[in-house]
Amino acid sequence: MPDDAAAARDAAEEQSAFSHPPVDPDAIASYGDHPDQVIDFYAPRGETAPGILVPLVVLLHGGAWRAPYDRRHVTPLAGFLARRGFAVANVEYRRGAEEGSAGASASGSGGAGSGSGSGSGSAAGSAAGAGAGAGAGAGAGAGAGAGAVSGSGSGSGSGTGEGASVAGRWPGTFDDVAAALDALPALVREALPQADARRMVLTGHSAGGHLALWAAARHVLPADAPWRTDRPVPLRGVVALAPIADFTVADKLDVCGGAARQLLGEGEEFAERLPYADPAFLLPTGIATTIVQGRSDIVVPPAVAESYADAAAKAGEMVGLTLLEDVGHFPLIDPAADACAVVVEEIAQLAW
Repeated sequence: MPDDAAAARDAAEEQSAFSHPPVDPDAIASYGDHPDQVIDFYAPRGETAPGILVPLVVLLHGGAWRAPYDRRHVTPLAGFLARRGFAVANVEYRRGAEEGSAGASASGSGGAGSGSGSGSGSAAGSAAGAGAGAGAGAGAGAGAGAGAVSGSGSGSGSGTGEGASVAGRWPGTFDDVAAALDALPALVREALPQADARRMVLTGHSAGGHLALWAAARHVLPADAPWRTDRPVPLRGVVALAPIADFTVADKLDVCGGAARQLLGEGEEFAERLPYADPAFLLPTGIATTIVQGRSDIVVPPAVAESYADAAAKAGEMVGLTLLEDVGHFPLIDPAADACAVVVEEIAQLAW
């Protein structure tokens, strides 16, 4: 259990990370019919020479795969990356309880074939057992119709209720991330013509870090996995931020109140699904991978990332592991924190 000083520091870091107002995207596109199957796009800020394309950062948010934690809480990070010259795709995916139940995710309305370009979110509070605060208030809505890039809509979500403690959806969470990555090249061409999809870096925080590592490893999934690809996703690399990268270790440490087991299922289901879902089982990937981790993280302790890096080494692959002193879980996504500047530098080293 963390001591009082560590808990107080974590709370202060969380408050700082979620104190920034949400940053609305330049465009939103749908990759499926569900309200959560959307991607926010951020164009690079500043002047760029005509015809010069910029790297694309694909961002997967965290929140223990739980419904109250949607993409809105990482929009300040998306805006921060855009101000540093990157094109950004902020991916939403289905999480937690079924839509309409307690703790269901933020959703909205829009005409067929349209998305939303506005909305506001609140970063207050945390769901029981989640160990993280996130955008639990009003969120951007989305309309049906793959490939939509413009339009308007709004919606609201609740961060309270019994369903808020349920992590992820099997297999829906994985279906969505795979579908989003598959749809991304075509959506980027329409929504972000400035982006060079050939210089794509996947990044994600906490549970989103897990999803980034998993998405980059689809070509080494078991042969019967529905998400398996014939070849690696064309990536410059992955920068995973305090990822839940090893489910066995995370389960032993009860990370985020047992979120990994809630995601995959209890008993035999947990063990049977590990080879399909746990990045530590999906090595080597052959894709450049860096983990940025705070040494003082009490939400996803460094032992989880260290175990993944050890597993990679045993598989003959070197994974970069940047451990930041006196840094907890949330500064990695806080534009006001020095740790976030380190994250941007790690992304830049892969992308440019």
